[in-house]
Amino acid sequence: MKTVQISLNSINKVKSFVNEITKFENDFDLVSGRYVIDAKSIMGIFSLDLSKPIDLNIHANESDIENILDILKPYIV
Repeated sequence: MKTVQISLNSINKVKSFVNEITKFENDFDLVSGRYVIDAKSIMGIFSLDLSKPIDLNIHANESDIENILDILKPYIV
């Protein structure tokens, strides 16, 4: 598992982020305070405080993580 901080401070960023990660079979969790939600759930993301960076937990093999991080570069803080 790898954890990175991401910023989803606009509706368009949230939509494009969800479109990107749904291409992967892996599990992704967003952690904001005591809340943990499925990062593939657009409704779940909008329930979080998006004004500050959020932790993204990527549950994947080391070989997959590099590819995932390349695609998620625009969102990583």
